[in-house]
Amino acid sequence: MDVSFVGGPSRQRGVGVVAPFDFALDRELWRWVPDDVSLHLTRTPFVPVEVSLDLARLVSEHRTLSDAVQALSAVGPEVVAYACTSGSFVGGTLGERAMVAAMAQAGAMPAVTTSGALLMALEELGVCRVAVVTPYTKSVTDSLETYLAEGGITVSGRSYLGLTREIWRVGYRSVVDMAREATAGRAAGPPQALFISCTNLPTFDVIPQLEAEFRMPVLSANQVTVWAALRRIGKEAVGPYQSLLDPVARRAVAAMATAPPPLPPVPRPGETRPGAPETAAAMAGTPVPSAAEEGVRGEAPADAMFPEFPEFPETLPGEPGGGPAAG
Repeated sequence: MDVSFVGGPSRQRGVGVVAPFDFALDRELWRWVPDDVSLHLTRTPFVPVEVSLDLARLVSEHRTLSDAVQALSAVGPEVVAYACTSGSFVGGTLGERAMVAAMAQAGAMPAVTTSGALLMALEELGVCRVAVVTPYTKSVTDSLETYLAEGGITVSGRSYLGLTREIWRVGYRSVVDMAREATAGRAAGPPQALFISCTNLPTFDVIPQLEAEFRMPVLSANQVTVWAALRRIGKEAVGPYQSLLDPVARRAVAAMATAPPPLPPVPRPGETRPGAPETAAAMAGTPVPSAAEEGVRGEAPADAMFPEFPEFPETLPGEPGGGPAAG
């Protein structure tokens, strides 16, 4: 069969990625990448340390980053991204900028980090107050909050798991539970967005549902990393129904944020809304129309307009397994 007319594979634009040695979510990164872009990943050397501030410092040493970027240079990427949240916020905003400079110098190309990308994404969305979800210990989570404060961002609430290993095994249900806890915190005012930290924490499928529930943009570590790297080469990340990436989703979330809260469900026979007095019909024993019956008469029941949040699997089919996890 003559295939000479095909002309070879289409040209791919390259994005280099330096990830911690234990990074396990390669396929999630790819889900944000358009078809004409390839990711070229390399990892930092193994160190026998669990997730901690010490590990974050070890996987972000300038010599380590320079060696990784030089290795990636062999395949000619147009930009390089350091895909580790804790490794890029542990030194504060000055430390993050120094990392970017070291990588750019080693590879003679633009460079971004996850934590730097986060601040860029928050600026893009006009956000200065966030709720934060992390899988980290308290000390690592505190370091993230310090970094955000240096970047002019207030943390309104937070939730963390306290894990020191195998972070990629965390299921979506745990992410949802933490998100609800973090967004409930209002000490510094209501959050304008939610950030889910750690590049080893799965988030892709849960972002649209969380945005619908909380009526605010939801950012994740891998999402902002790919978004920022692609912007450096004039490309756009793909991610349906994600406010950072999808203008339609951004407008929808903005509209929901200013809309009045949903009405409570219509009481069923013999029931009353919490805190409301019983109706005369209910007290007299007269049947009260159900929500479904109201819908039949042309008025959609409240729970149909605002369905309950879906159940998420604890893990996705085929999730990788292994040792500790930084990110």
